[in-house]
Amino acid sequence: MKAIETSGLTKSYGRARGIVDVNLSVEEGDFFGFIGPNGAGKSTTIRTLLGLIAPSGGSARVLGCDIVTGRREILAQVGYLPSETAFYRGMRVRDVLRLSAKLRHMDCSAEAGRLCERLELDPSRRVEELSLGNRKKVGIVCALQHSPRLYILDEPTSGLDPLMQREFFALLEERCRGGATVFLSSHVLSEVQRHCRHAAVIREGRLLAMDSVEKLGHTDARRVTLRGVHELPPLPELRDARAGQDGVTFLYGGDMPTLLGTLAGMPVTDVTITEPDLEEVFLHYYAKEAE
Repeated sequence: MKAIETSGLTKSYGRARGIVDVNLSVEEGDFFGFIGPNGAGKSTTIRTLLGLIAPSGGSARVLGCDIVTGRREILAQVGYLPSETAFYRGMRVRDVLRLSAKLRHMDCSAEAGRLCERLELDPSRRVEELSLGNRKKVGIVCALQHSPRLYILDEPTSGLDPLMQREFFALLEERCRGGATVFLSSHVLSEVQRHCRHAAVIREGRLLAMDSVEKLGHTDARRVTLRGVHELPPLPELRDARAGQDGVTFLYGGDMPTLLGTLAGMPVTDVTITEPDLEEVFLHYYAKEAE
């Protein structure tokens, strides 16, 4: 059974853009990244999957349940972390966690305690006294404490320092090895490349690509850095060009003989040709789509 499966999922806000014909497929037990810049449609997709907003078209199933008719069943089996969390003022962290568990008719106190310890979260603090990072930790514990089958996490690392990000992903990887599915939206491509097995790319409400992270990161484009020159070679297929004091760098999508032949006529003192990192690859995706 698929953990998440959508067919032509669409959400329209009238004249405002939402999502259009999104076709996602996430296997159970996968660690899946949902990648896109801010405003691409990641949160709209997630809220539609959870039944928090109604779709305008298409269909979707989460853990085998239809998102319209099976909303209660879905929410009972999902750990959801929104991109921004808000809590009742005056409550202590332990009260928020207890309320979250009580809404599920569960006693999660033991697991909540373990998670608070690992995330260095003081359960006695009042929520209005917490920093952005600590408020994010409260949301994480609420999403994880009941050990759900599926985690849907919207920009979960914003506000966390690097050490807490590492511990957070360690927790997710442990849950994933235990059979749970992780669906994580992010615009931080390095964390997707490091932790996710499969990913989908969304831009302006439309899905551009979906595959394994390894295959999505493969491209014929190369990052070329030239020393000793301050102008770009007269070549097509150049993207993301940048000039510095020592030379120029750019993404090149053409063939190597043409590149090398052109460089032979330039006063280049040094050349470096490498595979681009995932961030550069996705900038390449966005640029091609914009064309």
